[in-house]
Amino acid sequence: MFSNFAHMKFGVVIFPGSNCDEDIIYTLETIMEQEVVRLWHKEHDLKGSDFIVLPGGFSYGDYLRSGAIARFSPVMNEVLEFADKGGFVFGVCNGFQILCESGLLPGALMHNNNRQFICKNIFLKAEHNDSLLTSQCDTKSPLKVPIAHGEGKYFADEKTLQLLNENGQILFRYCDENGNVTDESNPNGSLQNIAGISNQKKNVFGMMPHPERAADEELFNTDGRMIFESIVSTVKV
Repeated sequence: MFSNFAHMKFGVVIFPGSNCDEDIIYTLETIMEQEVVRLWHKEHDLKGSDFIVLPGGFSYGDYLRSGAIARFSPVMNEVLEFADKGGFVFGVCNGFQILCESGLLPGALMHNNNRQFICKNIFLKAEHNDSLLTSQCDTKSPLKVPIAHGEGKYFADEKTLQLLNENGQILFRYCDENGNVTDESNPNGSLQNIAGISNQKKNVFGMMPHPERAADEELFNTDGRMIFESIVSTVKV
């Protein structure tokens, strides 16, 4: 299907409580025709992966804070080292929370403003095309992608927010169906409607919405596939 794209080996880390691992494995393996290996949280070997994915779910039951315990899983030592050497790491929802807890991404994910779990389709749009996740995205066309989280409110101090904006580290913002970034289109209270960010080196990425849940024609929505197409068409292995 995507024979013109690079073929990579994706390592999907599975924690106790992960529940979106098979969703993202299906998207990478079946939809995008990429090689995928499963990485159990107790392992110390990334098995030659070119790209690491931390999936959504409720790692360790979300005790303490979402991602706070998973950050100390044995495999995270290897993920931290991999990222430090420039390796690509992508966290979705709980994966984003884990990346923030581990210090690989700045800021934190807090309880939604309404203090409730929110599961629905939202709209988001790419801030720019200058990143691995957004290279194929039309910055003027919003994507409809599901969210499913209780702690998705992105928070950072003013200095961090300023740096994120100046360095082009904000990848996605929540918007309405016409692409307008408004308070009403912000589902959880995230500062500046932030839905996804990268680190300063642009090799670690996190987002709260679930693109893997909007990548298959069987679901009548393939907007999320654009993000995976961006990854496999941009990375040179």
